[in-house]
Amino acid sequence: MIETGQNLLALGRTALSWSERMRRFPWSLMVLLSVTSMVGFVILYSAVGGRDNMWLFWRQVAQFIFGIGILGTVALVADEKFYRRFAYLLYIFSLLLLIATMIMGSVGMGARRWLELGFLRLQTSELMKVALILALARYFHDRAVGHVLTWRDFLLPFVMTLTPIGLIVKQPDLGTAVLIGGVGISMIVVAGLSWRILLVLMGIVGASLPVIWNSMHGYQKKRIITLFAPDQDPLGAGYHIIQSKIAVGSGGWTGKGFMAGSQSQLNFLPERHTDFIFSVLAEEWGFIGGVTLLTLYALIIVRAMMITEMANDRFGLLAVVGVTMLFSIQVLVNIGMVLGLLPVVGIPLPLISYGGSSMVTVMIAMGLLAHINIYSRQHGRSV
Repeated sequence: MIETGQNLLALGRTALSWSERMRRFPWSLMVLLSVTSMVGFVILYSAVGGRDNMWLFWRQVAQFIFGIGILGTVALVADEKFYRRFAYLLYIFSLLLLIATMIMGSVGMGARRWLELGFLRLQTSELMKVALILALARYFHDRAVGHVLTWRDFLLPFVMTLTPIGLIVKQPDLGTAVLIGGVGISMIVVAGLSWRILLVLMGIVGASLPVIWNSMHGYQKKRIITLFAPDQDPLGAGYHIIQSKIAVGSGGWTGKGFMAGSQSQLNFLPERHTDFIFSVLAEEWGFIGGVTLLTLYALIIVRAMMITEMANDRFGLLAVVGVTMLFSIQVLVNIGMVLGLLPVVGIPLPLISYGGSSMVTVMIAMGLLAHINIYSRQHGRSV
């Protein structure tokens, strides 16, 4: 009788009406994402500059609208257990796409990162970001009840994390590999990895640094060396960082004004609409503009972490942690990169940098957060 009642209660949580799903939808998160994207449109409009490149601006707007549709679909259409049920399948599918990219992917700027599907050019590593989060959340969820985790339980999660990293490094795409590694390690630590094991692993990684260094491409080594001495090659490897620092520093407190930045408008700043778009913001809107964007990011991260308190199970909890870390690491690495605090690894600034793959990935991830919020045990109105 008790078991029947529990099953009915679970069914009641799953079979929500559309009106109830909309009531529980985290509208404040949607507002924050929209406002941040609007800031991105303003910066991108200035960064692309000139009528010949305005198609980049309008494509980004279209990609945002499409992303909102994806977010709503991910959040509202599936039932409570859908993503947990298909997590492993999505992970395997994403691995196969990475392997296919390595074999038959198209080459651009010296990297083999895309699959040409006729109507679509897919950057397969973007899908793996979400797939790994779901797979690791499913793995630790299945071991949450009546099982004390030992070091053996963490072997497979490390393999699940390192396998796509190896495939992505081969493309090569060091930035995405670092991002996926950071997300995977964060989830493993939150799942219960002891600090002793973590320290041992850090020691192993430290001892492996010479091997890692020797296996890196020449341009990747240059980026790391340039981080500490950009002036050694001011017109080559150090050019990006030097111009970015000039742009950020010249913005002062209030900036030079909309479309009035010399570094961006006179084409001194490279990749100004993608990896170095924060430099455009800092030059034109100054310290105040940069802090405003960082405040919006902080609000998104805080709102995401609030959902951890409402997650029904370990799967939901770890999925929220994974998505939050995915977003946070991207922000941290990109801004650290343009300020010359981290190597240039080609990670876009979420919701701001031009790029459809990045925009859609962020929206899918945020859709997962909204989905977990909708199916939480708390039945009060979502904020």
